Amino acid sequence: MSDKRNSENGNGIPIWAHFIVLGLIVAVIAFVVIKLSIWNKGFKIDTSDVDASEFEVEIEDQIFVLTSDKLEGHEDDGEENILVLGNDAVTYDSSEDGICAQIAAKTGANVVNAGFPASNIALKNAEYQDDYSMDRFSFYNVAKSISEGNFDDMLTTAQTYEDYAYTRNTSALKDLDFNKIDTLVVYYDATDYINLRPGRNPSNADDPMTYMGALSSGIKMIQEKYPFIRIVCMSFTFCYAYDKDGSLKNGDMVDFGNGRLTTYRQHMIDVCGDRGVSFIDNYYGTIDEGNSSDYLLDNIHVNKAGNEHIAAHFAEAIYGKK
Repeated sequence: MSDKRNSENGNGIPIWAHFIVLGLIVAVIAFVVIKLSIWNKGFKIDTSDVDASEFEVEIEDQIFVLTSDKLEGHEDDGEENILVLGNDAVTYDSSEDGICAQIAAKTGANVVNAGFPASNIALKNAEYQDDYSMDRFSFYNVAKSISEGNFDDMLTTAQTYEDYAYTRNTSALKDLDFNKIDTLVVYYDATDYINLRPGRNPSNADDPMTYMGALSSGIKMIQEKYPFIRIVCMSFTFCYAYDKDGSLKNGDMVDFGNGRLTTYRQHMIDVCGDRGVSFIDNYYGTIDEGNSSDYLLDNIHVNKAGNEHIAAHFAEAIYGKK
């Protein structure tokens, strides 16, 4: 009887069972303490043998084909002619390393560079003002000039700039036979985001002082004038932006009040869907924070390798060429 009393507590539970439970509690506490210690010190995973290309990235290209009624009355001359509208994305490098020359090499098409340095898609002022003449070369006003067939104001303003690209590319538009253009590419970098152009106006979807409104209105004007021209919008690439403290940050981490960089990307996707034009996604699957040093010359401009990659993506998505 005495042995049984020594091996059980008052409830009849063996004493050894208490020691097992106590041991489990101590083990759990020790495990938690060790894990917290490792967490606080930081834990690095060796990724030296990991191929980043193995990870899937959702590239959101959306391709639209012109319906037959849009091509009625249009005579195919047997040549592929591409007109590119944009800003520094197409003018920063106009050599054979630039995006227009790369597209020509990848597609075999004749490519016209009609970009205007430092321009935006959206307007800064609702009405043109001489103290901000850059509005003359916004996508919205360039599209308006194309639809009206009048480039006189653009040319007059272009001649006030020291950079000859404004005069040269305005003249190229003025002399261009748009009946021979097969594809129009809209390719701007993230300047609208950086220059604080509003993304959208909920009260006016066509507001040209917003990114969405200017893009949609400009595309609409060209579609109405030249319905047979296939329009392709190419998104900007990854870039860096300065936050309020002057620190350079991933553009998708900084919201200046109008949304992050990917917000503007989504705006372009939405406009392309509404207007029935193709969208080429250069944001995902091209440049990211991990490989930006391989593709960016600075915080926004793309180098030769970046241009070649973007041109190859365009050629495959639109023309099926690899």
